[in-house]
Amino acid sequence: MYGGTERIYREERLASILGEMTAQMEFQQVRYFLALSRTLNFTRAADECNVTQPALTRAIKSLEGELGGELIRRERRLTHLTDLGQRLLPMLQQCYDSALSAKALAKAVKAQNVAPLTIVISQTVNTALITEALAEISRAYPGIQLTVRRDTRKGTAERLKEGDVDLALSGELEGDWDRLDTWVLFEEPYEVMANEKHSFASAVTSEIELKDLLEEKLLVCSDCEKREEVGAVLREQGYELSTAHQFEGEADLISLLEADLGVAIVPVSGPSSNSMQRLKLIGLALNRSVAVYAVSGRQRSAVAGSFLNLLRSADWSQYEH
Repeated sequence: MYGGTERIYREERLASILGEMTAQMEFQQVRYFLALSRTLNFTRAADECNVTQPALTRAIKSLEGELGGELIRRERRLTHLTDLGQRLLPMLQQCYDSALSAKALAKAVKAQNVAPLTIVISQTVNTALITEALAEISRAYPGIQLTVRRDTRKGTAERLKEGDVDLALSGELEGDWDRLDTWVLFEEPYEVMANEKHSFASAVTSEIELKDLLEEKLLVCSDCEKREEVGAVLREQGYELSTAHQFEGEADLISLLEADLGVAIVPVSGPSSNSMQRLKLIGLALNRSVAVYAVSGRQRSAVAGSFLNLLRSADWSQYEH
């Protein structure tokens, strides 16, 4: 057994050597040691590693020199790991396993088994719309590396142009660009959403007329696709949209509604929670389109193509009231 000071020195030395070995990727000696620790026989370990016994012995001696002590003690038929060898075994095994994992990952990337997929979702679209499709594509491509970004509709279009993303999910995008491929998934109307404690939620009917909103504080998405149209309709009723509370993201909307700071005009597919009540809005004949976008002529990966097909073939009828 080592004394306390000597043990600390050896463990510090081990950490330093393992760090250097990891950086230099010199793992042949470690592989030989691991085989020898399993077999406790130089001949069988050499056969397992497909090297000669002298070559394996030299490698072990070199490793022992690097680590500052014997790892294997040969005593006729009683070959065994030394105390240092036993202490190092799990650490060296971990280093070796990590190296194998890194090599396997590099090989998978080269073979395109690792499938990156980057999606941008506009702030007006509920991420929950695509989670089922994401789960399905993840099962089909176990090596998928998913990146989901959030942006305004203008920013979403810019990300597509710049090639930062494979696909985009959004309402109508801002700006004209003739290289956009567009697949409309569904068209949906707007509803009113209110806190369950609000008087709207306790009403006998589940419908709200537009005129009923005139005395309420509205919460309005600053990037809403139909903002101008909604504003024009409300203006005819004597309500100026400029006086409404503004929000950007769906998480902000839920928080504001839970604080009972107003009521919101939202698309049917928008976010909700158990503390919210949704009501059909009478008098606002506006629909928005939710579509998936890609750049025309730009090559799509297999995983991006498969994900696009999943979205296009999904049943979106529940939102088309």
